[in-house]
Amino acid sequence: MKKAAKKSEGICHLAGAGPGDLGLVTLRVKEVVERAEVIVYDYLCNPEILRWAPKDAEVIYAGKKAGAHTLKQEEIDALLVEKTRAGKRVVRLKGGDPFLFGRGGEEAEALAKAKLRFEIIPGVTSALAAPAYAGIPVTHRDHTAQLTIFTGHEDPAKTESSLDFAQIAATPGTKVMLMGVERIGAITAKLREHGAAAAMPVALVRWGTTGRQQTLRGTLGDIAAKVEATGFKAPAVAVFGEVVKLRDSLNWFETRPLFGKRIVVTRTRQQAGVLSGGLRALGADVFELPTIRIEPPKDLFEFGQLVQDTHTYDWLVFTSPNGVTAFFEMFYKIFNDAREIGGVRIAAIGPATAARVREFHLNVDLQPEEYVAEAVVKAFTKECTVENLRILIARAEQARDVLPVELTKLGAIVDVATAYRTVPETEDVSGGIARFREEGADLITFTSSSTVENFLALKLPLPADLQTASIGPITSKTMRAHGLKVDVEARQFDIPGLTAAIREFYGA
Repeated sequence: MKKAAKKSEGICHLAGAGPGDLGLVTLRVKEVVERAEVIVYDYLCNPEILRWAPKDAEVIYAGKKAGAHTLKQEEIDALLVEKTRAGKRVVRLKGGDPFLFGRGGEEAEALAKAKLRFEIIPGVTSALAAPAYAGIPVTHRDHTAQLTIFTGHEDPAKTESSLDFAQIAATPGTKVMLMGVERIGAITAKLREHGAAAAMPVALVRWGTTGRQQTLRGTLGDIAAKVEATGFKAPAVAVFGEVVKLRDSLNWFETRPLFGKRIVVTRTRQQAGVLSGGLRALGADVFELPTIRIEPPKDLFEFGQLVQDTHTYDWLVFTSPNGVTAFFEMFYKIFNDAREIGGVRIAAIGPATAARVREFHLNVDLQPEEYVAEAVVKAFTKECTVENLRILIARAEQARDVLPVELTKLGAIVDVATAYRTVPETEDVSGGIARFREEGADLITFTSSSTVENFLALKLPLPADLQTASIGPITSKTMRAHGLKVDVEARQFDIPGLTAAIREFYGA
């Protein structure tokens, strides 16, 4: 008789999700998120981290912001204990670093008391990152060799503050305060009361390290009035000290070409990262609103049969990276040896598709200069006669019929392998839909006709001044057919081309 499988021992990873910029999340955090069974995340965590999670992971929002607590801290502690005790791999994502005013210590204590396994994964704290992105080094050889970090948001149950404002005011060097914008008037008054100079430079950095970053400068004497006059809100980090003046020459992040532009990316959740990353590198405030997701074709058996017979064709044509991925996923389910593909020659539309083919260590024999189906037909007529040649086209279910129709007219024997289909995205994991409803955007990007159609199917209210960007003429045609104007169209019909067109548009 077989022994029953031993139940896996649970573990809770108390992980720092960093200050907001996805690039500042550690590799260890990415690793544990990719293997997580349960994820509990906070308000200040970049929701795009959830894109790394397995599809079947249980995702729980436990965000806390002023006046709105989804779960009380005691409930979060109990939840972590419950899920870990059940043998789950739990990831507790906390903005910044879990042990720097993140209450990670309390959560670790709860797990330790329950005799459960846990791991602490430090994160990049906003106390250092937000000033850095505002061009403010918190230490500098010519200005200060000392740093004090304190919280402006203590336990509300306390009858007296445990902060020693006399000591903070008297301590030389830079002072960084987390979570105190709502109390900035009282805090600056306390510091001045204990001898801090009213002329001390102060900077508040809101949503630091993200495209939403805002920086407000003043002095200890007037920063509270400036906060009230401008309506400056949390979350923000406050920096006190002479190093604030260095921002005049070191402000690198807020001077990039797309800084302050709110741009929506509508690609699939798996693909959005490339476009989002390119736009963020230019300073844009990017939020993802995936309108489609990729699913297998309805008839997997038929697709598998065509893939199995690829060696009998003269040409294999790929029209997108998704088609390449789907084809080889099926191919390697059927075969163990790449040589089973035979002597078929390969054609690809666009550099991204060709690059994906090369990732499977195969060469591309034909790649048209333009990234549309019509260009493939022209390229074939220049390359060779296709009469009586057998051509297999791996593409999306909803693709245009230009390619098979025109190649058939030229005498080719064409089969279409439906490699995947695009369906409307129904989940708003990244919170993009909610943010678009609340804030709107400056620009929305479309990378295919299906992203246009599925975005419009959401029936979201469009801001009057919303501008649009299209990856190419086919997508633009669909946009116009649905009543959308096209403000930007890429001249090179791929993601780098779209990114360049958007930069040029705003540069102009």
